[in-house]
Amino acid sequence: MVELKTDTSIDAMYTAGQIVGQALTAVRKAADVGVSLLELDEVAREVLRGAGATSPFLGYRPSFAPVPFPAVICTSVNDAIVHGIPTRYRLRDGDLVSIDCGAELDGWVGDSAISFIVGKPRPADLRLIETAERALAAGIEAAVVGNRIGDIAHAIGTVCRAAGYGIPQGFGGHGIGRRMHEDPSIPNEGRPGRGLPLRHGMAIAIEPMLLAGGKDAYHAAPDGWTLKTNDGSRAAHAEHTVAITETGPRILTER
Repeated sequence: MVELKTDTSIDAMYTAGQIVGQALTAVRKAADVGVSLLELDEVAREVLRGAGATSPFLGYRPSFAPVPFPAVICTSVNDAIVHGIPTRYRLRDGDLVSIDCGAELDGWVGDSAISFIVGKPRPADLRLIETAERALAAGIEAAVVGNRIGDIAHAIGTVCRAAGYGIPQGFGGHGIGRRMHEDPSIPNEGRPGRGLPLRHGMAIAIEPMLLAGGKDAYHAAPDGWTLKTNDGSRAAHAEHTVAITETGPRILTER
């Protein structure tokens, strides 16, 4: 069931979303060669604590997970697509890092993700990240009253496929509000004009995931959380929480 949010609720989600943006900005600034993923998680924790917010990630355990998630950010490096658990791994020159973060404040949730390079970037990695951001922008542009979920999915998929990248099937965006994952599901590929109509008050997380190898194949790492590309190619992830309004899409996780 899709819950339509009031304008007041959307404003409250925006406040939570700004904390997410601040956390992602702080983590990106702290990410450098030699810094551990656990240290980045602590940076995000400090931002959440300072804002009086909690993490919807910490302790989260969906049906597929063998254990509750132990951190406040997902840290997915190189061939990891999403859901990477922060570890003692220390960042190396040229690593491609995707950080996913959420915040809950006064009962409302924001969720967003960024990808970036630590140290000297490779042109292919910059192109992958730039395409992920373009796919996100295309999905947001399609998130207007009168369109359908398939229009968002088609916009994202068109950008990804035109650039020659793979898309992990079965993973995508989602509704968001009082909980991190609500209805509806937002695929990263689909047919335009299909699916649920978009209405004022819907709040969704739009999140393209791109696989550089051009194949859609992925597997779960031994930790039961991290998704990795089957061919070892790199991946990028971009995400914003967006409210659909009569005046157009409103990004709630600006940074």
